[in-house]
Amino acid sequence: MRRPIVIIDEEKCDGCGDCVPSCHEGAIRVVDGKARLVADVLCDGLGACLGHCPQGAIRVEEREARPFDEAAVEAARAQVPSPAPTCPSSQLRVFQPGPSPGLDPAPAGPPSGSSLSHWPVQLALLHPAAPVLRGASLLLAADCVPVADPRFHADLLPGRAVALGCPKLDEVEPYVQKLAAMIAANGLKEITVARMEVPCCGGLLAVALEARRRAGSDVAVRELVVGIRGERKGLRTVAGAEE
Repeated sequence: MRRPIVIIDEEKCDGCGDCVPSCHEGAIRVVDGKARLVADVLCDGLGACLGHCPQGAIRVEEREARPFDEAAVEAARAQVPSPAPTCPSSQLRVFQPGPSPGLDPAPAGPPSGSSLSHWPVQLALLHPAAPVLRGASLLLAADCVPVADPRFHADLLPGRAVALGCPKLDEVEPYVQKLAAMIAANGLKEITVARMEVPCCGGLLAVALEARRRAGSDVAVRELVVGIRGERKGLRTVAGAEE
């Protein structure tokens, strides 16, 4: 059968192993200094490993492959020890938003509050099956938005899971694949795309719409455009409830 499945470019792979713990099915192992797909039946094709390869050696392609086999996954897990913890920057942490300590040890005004509810926040590092995404409203924000928008923590981030990315500096196909997996796995309530007014940042909206299409979802997608001086230039529903 033809289905999405992981492809590893051995020429790009340096054998660092960062992708291994991100594959919960145990489909990837480092063999002879290179990451390799152990067996087609162990790969679900969702691409959770994509954002964990610093060399960009992993992609998902549709090709002839044996069907994904959950029983084979359970058998493989029983034979392989749990992987060592991965880089602290990509380990999931969930916490209650609280007051920010600020930059000044003795701030003049009242402390501001952080509305962040989880870590990591980069789309490339956030696992598609992270519990914080289940039934969540997702804020897909360009990297520059939290810096430019002075109200980001006050009224944009509260109550939302967040994923950050830059469509100008990064390859967008891994973004699309990761976001499509998030949509398919979690039943997201809505996606708010917060982007800067500069034209290149419009690619983030394109990522959301293509991921929605690939996931076969009718989740509502909204777009918020933020000016380079921090002013908000309009919020609109692009797909979903008001199509």
